[in-house]
Amino acid sequence: MNFDKMSLKEEDGIGMLTLNHPEKLNAMSTEMWNDFRKIIDHIQKNQEIIKVLVITGSGRGFCSGSDVGARLAANIEGRGPAKTQADLLEGTGYVAGLIRNLEIPIITAINGVAAGAGLSLALLSDIRIASESARFGAIWVRVGLVGDLGATLLLPQLIGPDKAIEMLTTGIMIDAREAERIGLVTKVVPPEALLPTTYELALKLAKGPALPIKLMKKAVYKGLRHNDLLTQLEFESFAQGVCRQSEDHREGVRAFLEKRPAQFKGI
Repeated sequence: MNFDKMSLKEEDGIGMLTLNHPEKLNAMSTEMWNDFRKIIDHIQKNQEIIKVLVITGSGRGFCSGSDVGARLAANIEGRGPAKTQADLLEGTGYVAGLIRNLEIPIITAINGVAAGAGLSLALLSDIRIASESARFGAIWVRVGLVGDLGATLLLPQLIGPDKAIEMLTTGIMIDAREAERIGLVTKVVPPEALLPTTYELALKLAKGPALPIKLMKKAVYKGLRHNDLLTQLEFESFAQGVCRQSEDHREGVRAFLEKRPAQFKGI
């Protein structure tokens, strides 16, 4: 799928979503948010084919936030398109909800600056792999706004409330090594190793048993929301019962007993 400023390439069970607005460090325009919704809808309908989503950016940046000229300046000057009721009620936060509700694993390959909405896209993913050249910033305060797309919840969950409040209220930028130190990213690699490292991990997940991978992702986020052991045990029991009925479980057991690699089919 190709759009004006982003594309989705499907290969080996991996959906590679590339933000392609390099002249503005992949800043998100309204058009891009609308296209993002279409891509997520496509992935939701094709999860038997697309088993892992990778998000990255073209050029020097991952995503520098909202396109200030196309979205913010146009809004305060009254130059933007007329807003429908759905636009006002849903906004970009609706897209964030769609991303978080995807059942398949999401990996961000952060190749450069991830600021504002770009930081939120990274936070909404399940695994964050960063280039040594990446930088991160919760920069909304610089234009008199609060963090959005879930940043005010997800950032403190990852790095703790004190560091999150510092980042959110000052708009400071941090480098990739500092992001790794505070737990904001999973791994930091040299720039030339970013996509190969990400693809290797994505391929491993795509070849794995799809059902338990989806259920384990759901279990992790249910646990974070509820933080209740008994509720978590009940869900694990339910999920385990579902997995025991799958062909992939039977194949996994047979492969273990026969001392060979399992050939999972996602069923």
